[in-house]
Amino acid sequence: MQQYVESVMAQVKARNAGEPEFHQAVHEVLETIVPVLEKHPEFIKDKIVERLVEPERQIMFRVPWVDDKGEVQVNRGFRVQFNSAIGPYKGGLRLHPSVYLGIIKFLGFEQIFKNALTTTPIGGGKGGSDFDPKGKSDREVMAFCQSFMTELWRHIGPDTDVPAGDIGTGAREIGYMFGQYKRLSNSFTGVLTGKGLEWGGSLARTQATGYGLVYYTTRMLADAGTDWNGKKVVVSGSGNVAIYANEKATQLGAKVIAMSDSNGYIVDESGIDLACIKELKEVRRARIKEYVASHPSAQYVEGCRGIWSVPCDIALPCATQNEINGDEAAILVNNGVKFVAEGANMPSTPEAIATFQGSGIAFGPAKAANAGGVATSALEMSQNSMRLAWTFEEVDAKLHGIMNAVYDQCVNAADAYGQKGNLAAGANMAGFLKVAKAMSAHGVC
Repeated sequence: MQQYVESVMAQVKARNAGEPEFHQAVHEVLETIVPVLEKHPEFIKDKIVERLVEPERQIMFRVPWVDDKGEVQVNRGFRVQFNSAIGPYKGGLRLHPSVYLGIIKFLGFEQIFKNALTTTPIGGGKGGSDFDPKGKSDREVMAFCQSFMTELWRHIGPDTDVPAGDIGTGAREIGYMFGQYKRLSNSFTGVLTGKGLEWGGSLARTQATGYGLVYYTTRMLADAGTDWNGKKVVVSGSGNVAIYANEKATQLGAKVIAMSDSNGYIVDESGIDLACIKELKEVRRARIKEYVASHPSAQYVEGCRGIWSVPCDIALPCATQNEINGDEAAILVNNGVKFVAEGANMPSTPEAIATFQGSGIAFGPAKAANAGGVATSALEMSQNSMRLAWTFEEVDAKLHGIMNAVYDQCVNAADAYGQKGNLAAGANMAGFLKVAKAMSAHGVC
């Protein structure tokens, strides 16, 4: 069986050269589903794995737009519709200079299993562009978004593919994209999630990924016989996920002592002033180093990766992929971390995960721990379809229930296939089983 998995992996590398993030994501799944394949030889006969690692559709297109100087700019747009076995494609649109096809494929592949774990009927997809919204005027962002959607709109729809936000794609960008979709399609449908509350958005969507991460981690803590009260927490990033993970963890009694952005990190042993972070990041769009101007007891350090040298009980990586390597994981362990749960997509390298698991650290994988965002996007889709809006409390309660179900699936699958306590393996196996059974039921397609 191991030889079979290695042969599939070799084929993936040959067909997708120069895409290390995609290779990493596929390898991390394949090496953990061996026990499932051994019990389900029909999946091998039906070539489920070979079909699963090949996207159903990859769309790449140019995005021309005019900047404020009147100069034409050209970016590249992507949408990878990876797997629709359990529902319409669902996944965010990332706007960042680092975006290329391999990044989108890695994110889309992860999305298949994450979406399956949410218990909602949504398939996996991802998209984006190498456009950088930082430093651009509202008019320039609108020009890009309208051009981007002018091509993308023909490939998506409320029952086909429902994109959402991601890094670089917030309420402003979703608004411009939705407006262009509505104009081109002559329809008002729930084709994008993360919309404004006045035009089909869902309460609690802003908080969902961060809150969901904390709800998942709460179950990890409970299984260890403890809770958030008095715990020191380090949260990387200072975007949407990081801010609301901080908020919910603080509400539950924890003290968040460090946060970061792409330039550096701050440490405030008295507890991060979240209101100040929200002002800096959500209102002023400023750098996190400005925090120390109003909090002289805090410390700012250049270089974002150094945040993992700050001693803590709980680490929540919420910035970007591969932000914790093996050496940084060892520093966290040596400094006494007991729980690590991923708020970003694949923020820990394989070496880091091995270090955590080998040291007995409770580890919550991204495809389970950060599923709250897409789960609430699915709830937004439901509200749009029914033409109604739930209260914040209703959505938050449903989110809490979904994250408990996600955790239970991870635990149960790990137990059933001889990997007790390994939440990463459990997440992969549970998600794979759901999708594989659906693919088998649909025949060869």
